[in-house]
Amino acid sequence: MQDVIEKLLTLQDRDRRLLRVRDQLARVAPERQMLQDKAAGAKAGLDAVKTKGKLVETERKKLELEVDSKKQQIEKYSLQQFQTKKNEEYRALAHEIETCREGIARLEDQQLELMEQADTVQKQIALATREAEEAVKLTEGQLKELTAREETLKTELAELESNREQLTVGVDEPILKRYERLLRNKGDSVVVGIQHGVCGGCHMKFPVQLVVSCQAARELVTCPNCGRILYWTRDMDLAVAE
Repeated sequence: MQDVIEKLLTLQDRDRRLLRVRDQLARVAPERQMLQDKAAGAKAGLDAVKTKGKLVETERKKLELEVDSKKQQIEKYSLQQFQTKKNEEYRALAHEIETCREGIARLEDQQLELMEQADTVQKQIALATREAEEAVKLTEGQLKELTAREETLKTELAELESNREQLTVGVDEPILKRYERLLRNKGDSVVVGIQHGVCGGCHMKFPVQLVVSCQAARELVTCPNCGRILYWTRDMDLAVAE
């Protein structure tokens, strides 16, 4: 039975390495997505600032058109003033001209504010552009490293899987099925030693007879609590429950 335990321990070591590599491979896709999202976020930030800049420019041009329109109205009213001979119409046109001039003053104040906003936005665009370029450059490098690591892990996984079946040679089918079932349910801790008279998996204390049976290695001994396969070696502490 000791030979079987040694085979199972070797198999367990292989499965632990397989689980580790598979776990690392499983993390590659989320890590890649995180890097891509980071770069996309930087680009989205740049696009948002550029959109803001376009809106400011559109509003500025709109104000320019409004100013031009009011200037044309002033020219129109001035011409009408020149042509009218009625004082009442003249005063009404003068009022309209003054209203247009006041409107132009307000619009020009708004234009100044928009010019200041445009300057601020341009600085924001320059900063966002640098950040986006740096983020893309950094992400591209990290993605290359991630892809290289992924390929290395795939190669390692293929090598580990290639001859795993050979490690099961000499292990009876019922024992192997029990091992595989425990591997699915207990993770990479299937074959555990006895230390201080307790299970190396669930830490349940054993009676003397069970420890002695394990030490004798004449039959496969399992933990009555968790079902893990037990083994003992000379360097293990034989202290048991009283």
